Amino acid sequence: MLTQTEFEELINDTTKCIEGNISWNKDEDHSPAVEFRFEVNSDAGYPLFVKGSYNVLTQTLTYALIHRASGRIYALDLGKDHRNPDGNLVGEKHKHRWDERYRDKKAYVPSDITAPVTDPVKVWKQFCEESKITHNGIMQDPPPLQLDLFF
Repeated sequence: MLTQTEFEELINDTTKCIEGNISWNKDEDHSPAVEFRFEVNSDAGYPLFVKGSYNVLTQTLTYALIHRASGRIYALDLGKDHRNPDGNLVGEKHKHRWDERYRDKKAYVPSDITAPVTDPVKVWKQFCEESKITHNGIMQDPPPLQLDLFF
């Protein structure tokens, strides 16, 4: 399991980067959400990838940094409430940050994410800046929602 010291070194490492353009794909569970998954490279070789999910119908957006051995270690959620282990309710905009005791179960309200859930590309740029990930490429806008009509 990831220690707190290892997490702090990892999250503060400025060599983390994503190479290439990010495009959104249909959710494999056939929901109206779109998603992506991309490897995160670094000089230290951390076993990391990032996942994103956006649902225009429910106005929810998540960007999560995943450590292959420890699971989700850092994430941003917009559009859905979260209840911390102590019972306190955190608002619809919150971040999860690794903690040895609670893993990713504890969240807080960030002040650095100012873009709305309806602008996933701008939120992505803010997420990358705060988590010290360089994205050498562009993120495509999510495709417009296409609902299947049955006659």
